[in-house]
Amino acid sequence: QVQLVESGGDLVQPGGSLRLSCEASGISFGRYNMAWYRQAPGKQRELVAAVPWVGNANYADSVQGRFLISRDNAKNTVYLQMTSLKPEDTAVYYCNARHYASSLLGYWGQGTQVTVSS
Repeated sequence: QVQLVESGGDLVQPGGSLRLSCEASGISFGRYNMAWYRQAPGKQRELVAAVPWVGNANYADSVQGRFLISRDNAKNTVYLQMTSLKPEDTAVYYCNARHYASSLLGYWGQGTQVTVSS
């Protein structure tokens, strides 16, 4: 059984910070590319940040310099540190796990709501 469980979403004021976590089970975590996506109302799901099984992380232009993705393979967990949050960051954030050798979409968590509002 594969399971991705996100946590950390909350209501936060503009300029604030949040740390999202995604704990995976049922996969060989170290052989998976991990990523965070988000989907705002009326918009398509978009890639926010990704960290491959080996190599450097990459970010959407809209979050570059504000968000940081990291992974702890010993804990089977990927994180998204979000700072300087803006109202346009409001979305449901989803964790994604994709095997490094697969072209399939992989596995998805249920999502966690991030709302940036004063």
